[in-house]
Amino acid sequence: MSDPVPHPLIRPVRQGNAFEEAVERILDSIRLGLFRRGERLPPERETAAMLGISRATLREALRELQAAGVLDVVRGRYGGTFVTGRTALPDETLPPVEPAEVEDVLVFRAVVEPAAAELAAASTLSTAAREHLLACLRQVEQSAPEDYRPADARFHIAVAELGGCPSLVRAVAEVRSRASDLLDRIPLLPVNLEHSDRQHRELADAVLAGDAAAARAASLAHLEGTAALLRGFLGHGTRSPGDDAPG
Repeated sequence: MSDPVPHPLIRPVRQGNAFEEAVERILDSIRLGLFRRGERLPPERETAAMLGISRATLREALRELQAAGVLDVVRGRYGGTFVTGRTALPDETLPPVEPAEVEDVLVFRAVVEPAAAELAAASTLSTAAREHLLACLRQVEQSAPEDYRPADARFHIAVAELGGCPSLVRAVAEVRSRASDLLDRIPLLPVNLEHSDRQHRELADAVLAGDAAAARAASLAHLEGTAALLRGFLGHGTRSPGDDAPG
């Protein structure tokens, strides 16, 4: 089953910096797994409409992302604009991150993602919705290391989508994007990926079983592991006052 069209998470840009924001939106969409490595972007007319910009501005953004190696343009009958899987621009350096920024992301995640998992489990799910969640779960389980984090983000967004609350989906997408920026600063650890896969499966099982309490608990347990790694690698081992929930 193919993924639903990810229009709800691709918001129109503000016109003051249309080019720059179009680049940002496309990069975020790739980072969140909405467009995966090897996947073709929607036609220019459709993408421009989603972003609320002219096709000329979109083409400028696509040209720059192609030059950066993020996109690959293939000509011919079966051509199009394809995602390479790269989301960092050439020579991009990641500035130091403040402890308060790390804690803000972790606390925000600890609030919105367990709530999204609980709501998903409490919702009446169609067969198509169940199949979509399982498809996203398989994608993250079968991903190569270089594709793992976008697929991971897409799975968590898929959980949020099941709750039927667009505002909550956008909140989860926002915090996943911010978390991905932090995760890009630390290495992928094979043991952690295996652990994450088990936790993803537990979360999906709880959601599909309609067990809201178990879904919330599985989400919190999963976030705790990520929070520990981020605090450890980024050197921010202390929690904010009152931050007793797993991150």
